[in-house]
Amino acid sequence: MLRFAASRLTRINGVANDACKLAARQHQQLVPRMPTMTPPQWRHVRSFSSKSSTEETASSYVHGFSTQGNIASVQGASAFPSKQFKTYKPTTPGKRWLKRVPRDHLYKGKAVRRLTVAKRSTGGRNNSGHVTVRHRGGGHKRRIRIIDWHRAEAGIQEVMRLEHDPGRSAWIALLRHEQSGKLSYIVAPHGVKAGDKLISYRSEQTHGASGNASNSDEQQQQQVTRTVAIDPGNCMPLKMIPVGTIIHNVGLKRNGPGIMARAAGTYAQLIQTGESGYAQVRLSSGEVRLVPVDACATIGAVSNPDHQHETLGKAGRSRWLGIRPTVRGVAMNACDHPHGGGRGKSKGNKHPRSPWGVLAKGGKTRKTPNQFVVKPRPRR
Repeated sequence: MLRFAASRLTRINGVANDACKLAARQHQQLVPRMPTMTPPQWRHVRSFSSKSSTEETASSYVHGFSTQGNIASVQGASAFPSKQFKTYKPTTPGKRWLKRVPRDHLYKGKAVRRLTVAKRSTGGRNNSGHVTVRHRGGGHKRRIRIIDWHRAEAGIQEVMRLEHDPGRSAWIALLRHEQSGKLSYIVAPHGVKAGDKLISYRSEQTHGASGNASNSDEQQQQQVTRTVAIDPGNCMPLKMIPVGTIIHNVGLKRNGPGIMARAAGTYAQLIQTGESGYAQVRLSSGEVRLVPVDACATIGAVSNPDHQHETLGKAGRSRWLGIRPTVRGVAMNACDHPHGGGRGKSKGNKHPRSPWGVLAKGGKTRKTPNQFVVKPRPRR
């Protein structure tokens, strides 16, 4: 019995050695791959990532869109909190369905006082005291954080910390300029953590070519040697960003502030750009829009993408946020709402609409189409 087991083990070792020799022989016959060439349309801008290749990178997909276009983001404990929501033991009815995003990575202290202004609540009323915006009133006392939407100052800025802003759903990041020491707030991109270095390239936009041929040659030489770091949090014009990159805080004018994709978890994708004219940007809704190539954009998606899955747990938490109750139209009288009146739960055979008769679901209310929309968002 022992001799049979020993002979079988010897045969297994021999087969394994033969397989190893065959794999080594095939590895020696492999032909080394040739390096890829840079496309000619991107020779004037060299995009790279300043992150180390040995660091662990995040997932290459953000809500269905590929982000594997020169973006390298690093997963860290402070920037990427636990994916699990924070729940509570149901000691009270309000805690049973409460589900919140973990905020352990945020700064526990107060905001920088000189970067905030007081918010005066109106309760949804105008100067005459009439309610012009319904469902507003009450809520906790707040201070508005002043956000730097332009990112016009050049140079390297260090992320000091991440903070919670009561006026918006995304986290905000406190930046300090390395040379001037100036402090500023920005909407924190997803994956940015304390200690990261962010750069703004808005001041490096190339101006129009002059009539002198020598000046045009010098400008062309400067364009060839220019480099841009495509890292989350860096701000630059759309003409410097590679096609397919995930962006947010997109502007609509050359020297204007960021306007689109600023809420928590939102993003856009650059699908076409050039040296002049307009670029095409796909928004989160699926709409494709024309944006000037000189307008600004920030690399990456907005932080706190799980905000949409939070549950408040009780009605009182909505009142803390300054949201008053909403009464259904079918529960009103006929004089108060188009859906009111009648016997039982009936809308009076009318399409859903607002108290002023404006269609609420699918009705077209725009008088003239937007000329900058290439492809409208899909409708239900």
